[in-house]
Amino acid sequence: MKLSIGIVGLPNVGKSTLFKALTKIEVNIANYPFATIDPNVGVVSVPDERLDKLAELSKSVKKIPAVVEFYDIAGLVKGANKGEGLGNQFLSHIRETQAIVEVLRCFPAGEIIHVENSVDPIRDMEIINAELALKDLETIEKVWKKVEGEAKTGKKEAQKDLEVFKKAKEVLESGKSLWNSVHSDVLENVRMKELNLLMAKKQIYLLNGRPNDAPPELIQKIKDSGADYIIADLSADMDLSPLIKKAYAVLDLISFFTTGEDETRAWTIKKGAKSPQAAGVIHTDFEKKFIRAEVINWQRLLESGGWGQAKSKGWIRLEGKEYEFKDGDVVVIRHG
Repeated sequence: MKLSIGIVGLPNVGKSTLFKALTKIEVNIANYPFATIDPNVGVVSVPDERLDKLAELSKSVKKIPAVVEFYDIAGLVKGANKGEGLGNQFLSHIRETQAIVEVLRCFPAGEIIHVENSVDPIRDMEIINAELALKDLETIEKVWKKVEGEAKTGKKEAQKDLEVFKKAKEVLESGKSLWNSVHSDVLENVRMKELNLLMAKKQIYLLNGRPNDAPPELIQKIKDSGADYIIADLSADMDLSPLIKKAYAVLDLISFFTTGEDETRAWTIKKGAKSPQAAGVIHTDFEKKFIRAEVINWQRLLESGGWGQAKSKGWIRLEGKEYEFKDGDVVVIRHG
């Protein structure tokens, strides 16, 4: 399992600069709209001191971190849903991602032109979300008649689906997101999940500027929507690992580890995943043939001085199929 995030925003707000800072990949950053005409995909390792310390303890030959995929697409503009600009062409590229980072320009006007001719992050936020919602409404429209037709034939499941579709449409038309718990019936509907709606993805706002550049009204608006945010001056050489950590938190993701002389590796799972599902991330056969897991917390393992020492002290626990893996667990999977 890997985490994938789509980066969206208006042109010239710092999306490609963010992408470059995160991935250290040289992308075309130019001072004009639509410099990014193909989606740039970068794979970023998740910074994790636990991995480093475990690799050192085990004297591992290889160290394999968890990774995040970032998709940087062309800037969206007002009217993208009607084909304005280039961003609309690339929205399909972020449909498969798990979360969206919306970059909002907060730094003051200067040499860098703004597509709307003024700096107003609240307006920009509304433009982006409206374009994402309109794209989703277009997606729903494509399957609406089919669902409606099935519901009319008396199929109970299709009738439930149609109710969910109606609710999703109302929420999107009101300009709101679908991803919060209030709309769990929409998010859990199988047919709706298949559509991969953009406004059903968790959002993190990256406010590009210094802390005093971000208007309090903007921060309040983000909090009211239930989303999370981070303030980062992308013109400075900033540590952006908090953004990756925040993405893990909003998506309820955790890391567990395997360690030995060959390699120490971080594995990404959903919080609450039980032993067989977590083992299946290592190898699909492990899920089917899971017997039990040997488990110890990473700090406890470091304290013991190694796996053998932890075992002799009785610190290694044996856990069965109902055990929920915890963040920072170090494991050995026993399987058939």
